Amino acid sequence: MVAVPLALLGLAALGSAAYLWRSATPPVAPPPGLTASEMQTLYAAPPTPLTGQVRGFHIGHSLVARDMPSMLAQLAGGDYAYESQLGWGTPLRAHWDPKEKINGFDAENDHPLYRDAHEAVDSGDYDALILTEMVEIREAIMYFQSWEYLQKWTNRAREAKPDVRIFFYETWSNTDDPEGWLNRLDLDLNRYWLDGILRPALAESDAQGAIHVIPGGQVMAAFLRAVGATSGLPDVSDVNDLMTDTIHFNDLGAYLMALTHYAVIFGRSPEGLPHTLNRSDGTPATAPSAETAALMQKVVWEVVTSTPLTGVVGTDTTPLVLSEGKVSQ
Repeated sequence: MVAVPLALLGLAALGSAAYLWRSATPPVAPPPGLTASEMQTLYAAPPTPLTGQVRGFHIGHSLVARDMPSMLAQLAGGDYAYESQLGWGTPLRAHWDPKEKINGFDAENDHPLYRDAHEAVDSGDYDALILTEMVEIREAIMYFQSWEYLQKWTNRAREAKPDVRIFFYETWSNTDDPEGWLNRLDLDLNRYWLDGILRPALAESDAQGAIHVIPGGQVMAAFLRAVGATSGLPDVSDVNDLMTDTIHFNDLGAYLMALTHYAVIFGRSPEGLPHTLNRSDGTPATAPSAETAALMQKVVWEVVTSTPLTGVVGTDTTPLVLSEGKVSQ
């Protein structure tokens, strides 16, 4: 990950940009999305898991960062290669529109695995496109039309490669959120990530096909609740042990998110995978203890196989529950 001061600078820059946008432009509510019945039909048949050498492209910000995709590649043991375009607090719209500024662009993309996002998506070189939206997610939806740009990137990728897999990475709010961090994670997957972005994007999309969810926020919540149910772990007691500040993950958090990406993209359990990895620059990452890594891996697989829309088949038959699709301002 970038150094904490840079990450915080990016977060501050985003806050300023979001405030100026709100003052100049009225919010736009997302259009109606696919109904629950239509979603059930679209996601009824799980995809065949990706096998062999998989090439992915990541579009996002500091909750993707450099180290997490690198850890994902290490977990895949040579079966995953990737490039990325990142920023600080960057909405999907800014990645799409060359006229918009991507905060932190020079710093975040100063590495050999950067590739221009439009060039990459248009190339048809990738088996997987992994997208995420900026947070605060409410503001992303209302002021940056998240659903529209998820739809645009999806259509563009499928025009170049019709069988490309599209993944939408759910993240989290600040840990000091006044609504309560765990409460936000419990509510936000449906009310914002699905109802406010995914369902409208699918309804508007010209390129038919499912977009599968990488439930990062859900994994964070489930893991920390699992930690609370233990008699104690040597290196994790609460969310602060996964973070460098109130939003950005440290090496342990990056490892947890890499496991989550691995489980969804490959459709395989991460249980038993290595837990001693390197950062993207080749230096050793702070490794979770063996006990913590085992709990992380177990929780990731439980969440991924029980969260609707991941596309990963498990033993859980949890029905898809969606609200009316109205996004709170």
